[in-house]
Amino acid sequence: MSVGTAEELFVDELKDIYSAEKQAVKAYPRLTKAVQSEDLKQAMQEHLEQTKGQIERLDRIFEILEKRSSGKTCEGMKGLIEEAQTQLEEIEKGPVLDCAIIGALQRVEHYEIAAYGTVATLAEAMGQDEVKELLGETLEEEKETDERLTQVAQSVNSEALSEGGEEEEGENESSSNGRGSNSRGSSRSKTSSRSSSSRSGKKSSR
Repeated sequence: MSVGTAEELFVDELKDIYSAEKQAVKAYPRLTKAVQSEDLKQAMQEHLEQTKGQIERLDRIFEILEKRSSGKTCEGMKGLIEEAQTQLEEIEKGPVLDCAIIGALQRVEHYEIAAYGTVATLAEAMGQDEVKELLGETLEEEKETDERLTQVAQSVNSEALSEGGEEEEGENESSSNGRGSNSRGSSRSKTSSRSSSSRSGKKSSR
């Protein structure tokens, strides 16, 4: 649809958010399945159910405005989900992937916080008090989810850093053992060489 007024922009933004939430509902189960942290998994499962409720609020808003909810694809959310999918393919399951997924989810939350903040402010300016209240409820939920993800990230990040440190220590030990082995081998070779030279010298003198 073409946008020429603030009211049309308002409806267009709502459709964009509606599409974003629908895409998120489809993507969440796949992302949750890839998660190792139980705390993160629980947070994601709970937010998935919360998102379904947010879609119901949007349905109610469209009823109030007497507008259709369909007709637009949120390209911003589509891109964020594609980035998250790429990380699933490139990073092995474990704490590091959990870190990456938290980052992807928080980008989604920040995107939605900005979007809901915009339409809530427009609703207030338009005198749509009920709509503003419904949007405000969702906005607070998105902020709470973002905060919870930050809290989960504190433990997940520590696990990821610890795992990286253990791998580095293992590599250093392996490298050190290899050098020690070569050193001993070289020492034995030199000893053997000196013994051969000594025997050769004795034969020659006889």
